[in-house]
Amino acid sequence: QTGSPRNLPSETIIEPICALIPAGDFLMGCEQFRDDERPVHRVWVDAFEMAIFPVRSRDFAVFMQSTGHPAPPNWNQPGFDNPDHPVVAVSWVEAQKYCQWLAGMTGRDYRLSTEAEWERAARGGEEGRPYPWGDDPPQDRPEYLQRWGGEVPGPLRVGTGTPNPFGIFDLCENVHEWCADWYKTDYYVHSPRHNPGGPAAGERRASRGGSWRHHVKVSRLAARSSIPPTFQYADYGFRVVRAHRLEGAIEMEQ
Repeated sequence: QTGSPRNLPSETIIEPICALIPAGDFLMGCEQFRDDERPVHRVWVDAFEMAIFPVRSRDFAVFMQSTGHPAPPNWNQPGFDNPDHPVVAVSWVEAQKYCQWLAGMTGRDYRLSTEAEWERAARGGEEGRPYPWGDDPPQDRPEYLQRWGGEVPGPLRVGTGTPNPFGIFDLCENVHEWCADWYKTDYYVHSPRHNPGGPAAGERRASRGGSWRHHVKVSRLAARSSIPPTFQYADYGFRVVRAHRLEGAIEMEQ
């Protein structure tokens, strides 16, 4: 189907609300868990702006209406038809097309984040903790149990959790978020220190964040995942970033 989610009115393009992620360095990765998160290494990332929410169904509907792009799977199915849910079942290729369209319509250079930018933003200016809030596992937190306990039929509306110190929502939960990078298990061994952008080629694209379909639905900050760029999974969405321009960004203290 090419229609909008039910009850979603036609609307004009609304640029995403973005938060400023200041330039700085941070310790990327984790030594305690998976091989692809090692070694922990210090990375510098230039300032950029990240959307405080993943791309919603209402945002993707405007793209569809503007370009004639077909609806992704699950588009009007119960549990996926709320306009303020993150759009899901969008491939990496489709996410790229959306970014190119949004850039062309607004004159801003919208794109997917690199893995390094995503982790820098998710850490909120803090280092050495596995989760946005600290060390406690999500299963020990009442907010996690309220939002993700029991059977979950689909993603939640964006922005219903607590923002991180940069003012960004949903970074480690709800849906996996496509990143710009190709994925390689040992990339951290060779990663450059300044603005790493992933391997030059590969078979899978990197993604970050938790998933409503997982047993444990909130991911660690350093956790990496990947799938081929043409796959359309019901727990995969995306978030946009853009180059830093002071006006229009939410300034957040580190």
